[in-house]
Formats: sequence, structure tokens, C-alpha cells
Amino acid sequence: MAVYTEVSFDEAKAFLAPLQLGELASIAPCAGGIENTNYFVELDSGPYVLTLFERLGFAQLPFYLYLMKHLATRGIPVPDPAADASGEILHRLKGKPAAVVNRLLGHSELAPTAGHCAAVGEMLARMHLAGQDFPRHQANLRGLPWWNDTVPVVLPHLAPAQRSLMLGELAYQNHIAASPSWQGLPHGAVHADLFRDNVMFEGGTLTGFFDFYFAGCDTLLFDIGVCLNDWCVDLASGENRPVLADAFLSAYQSVRTLNPHERRLLPALQRAAALRFWLSRLWDFHLPRSAALLKPHDPTHFERVLRARLIQPHTL
Repeated sequence: MAVYTEVSFDEAKAFLAPLQLGELASIAPCAGGIENTNYFVELDSGPYVLTLFERLGFAQLPFYLYLMKHLATRGIPVPDPAADASGEILHRLKGKPAAVVNRLLGHSELAPTAGHCAAVGEMLARMHLAGQDFPRHQANLRGLPWWNDTVPVVLPHLAPAQRSLMLGELAYQNHIAASPSWQGLPHGAVHADLFRDNVMFEGGTLTGFFDFYFAGCDTLLFDIGVCLNDWCVDLASGENRPVLADAFLSAYQSVRTLNPHERRLLPALQRAAALRFWLSRLWDFHLPRSAALLKPHDPTHFERVLRARLIQPHTL
């Protein structure tokens, strides 16, 4: 159970009182996650999630929390941070940054159909449009500069064929990022981690996106690549499932049409997204933080996805 900081009922009650969300009925620790301490809290106004941030600090968190607030006020179903009387949504509990958000209904759909993929594609496009006037800026902290810094750290842990693949793909992504076509890609706030377990459904209806703590400003196409590589692949082989990918992209483009640069670079950004998660999983696996309580994800999954994208990119 990923609880780093114990919070008692009385401590939670005193903390929640200024938020004026109602009387606290119960508090229970969440079993998932490795980054933060999370509690499910039941108030007479409904269910909420209380998070104490164990890694991110007061300087970093406003981007994520205010992005969620911005999207929520524009009708995107995301957790909406609760504000105190002064309008502040970043709080302090037991000396740590803390936030309280409404708990989304439903469950994650881990075996998505074309209908689920279409719902995610449509909502992602709506989210991208809603984020265009978000005034804050923070680079994707797991973007190309991080890849360039981190690849030398993981290379000693790789077999020769893996090292060749990693270095070749990194060189390719640096080349793409310097191209005029990449400069023509629309940029904005992206989720950057919208996997199957970060979306909720209830009765077949998409009820929300959550876990925005890898969000940042990047190409909108990078978000699409992340989704195609998780929602629209065969998990065993990493191979593309065209029916799911077509459903996702058709629904996305029913809201926001991809421009010619995006259509041209769609295969390259799928490769970029695969590289990002292969690299981060290698880093977590070989250089784990001492506080991590859960087993790291298998890095070889996104190695397979990257190899599959080299052979079989999904194109428009």
C-alpha cells in the first residue's frame, strides 16, 4: 500500500474544514500508486481523493493543479481541485503539499473496444482544444532533453542490440525535432501519460481522465502517439491493432483535424512515445528510488512497441 504519510481521521477533518466540502464521514488509504500518498475520503457532499505529494514540490504543482481546474471549468471530465476561501487549490498537510479533488465515477477499461478508443480520442481532442488558452507553461519534463540526459545512464544496462536500437532512435528523434515539419506541429498542454488505467468508464460512457502529474507543454501529436501505443496495440506483441487505431483517430479528428505536418509525422511521434516509456521504464527498473513500494513496469513491453512501430507504423 502506497501510504508514506499517515493521516488520522481527526487530522483529515481539521484539514478539510476550510474547504467547506461538508462533514467528513470516513477516510481510507488508497492501495495503488507509488509516487504519492492518497486517501479516499467520504464527505456528506460526495466522494473525494486527498493526495499528499511526496515527490513534487510547491513550486512544481501549480501547473498540474491549475491545468486540471482550467479543464474542469471548460467541461472536460477531470478531477477538479477544491479551493479554500481565498481560492487557493494547493494546500499543506503535515508539512507536505496536498490537494483534494472529486473522485471520478467508474472503472478503468483494461480491454478496450473500438468504442472505448473512439471515446478517448474524442475527449482527448476536446481536452486539447480546451487547453489552448491555458496561461501557464511548463515543458514536458520527460521530453527530448530528458531522453538525451537519461539514455547514457541506462545504456550500460542494455544488450548490444538494445543499445543500437536506443541510440539509433534517439538520433532519429533529435533529427525530427529539428525539422521544419516538427516546428509546424501544434503545441499545447498535454496529458502525456493517458494510458488505459488513467481513464474511467461507467456503463460504457467515458467519465474522466485523471493522473495529470506527468502533464506538460509539448506537441499535441505526442499525446496522440502515447494513446495509440497503449489503447490501440496488442499488449503481448506491441503490434498495432488498426481497427482500434482507426476508431481513435477518426473520433479525434471529428473534433480537431490534424494538419499536414501532424499527418506526416504521426509515425515518428508514435516512435517518440514508445522511446519515452521504454526509457523511463528502464530507468525505473535499473535505478529505482528507495521509496518506491510497487514493482516497476516491465521495460521490454515498450521495446516491443518501438520495434513494432519501426515495422508497422499507423499512418493516415
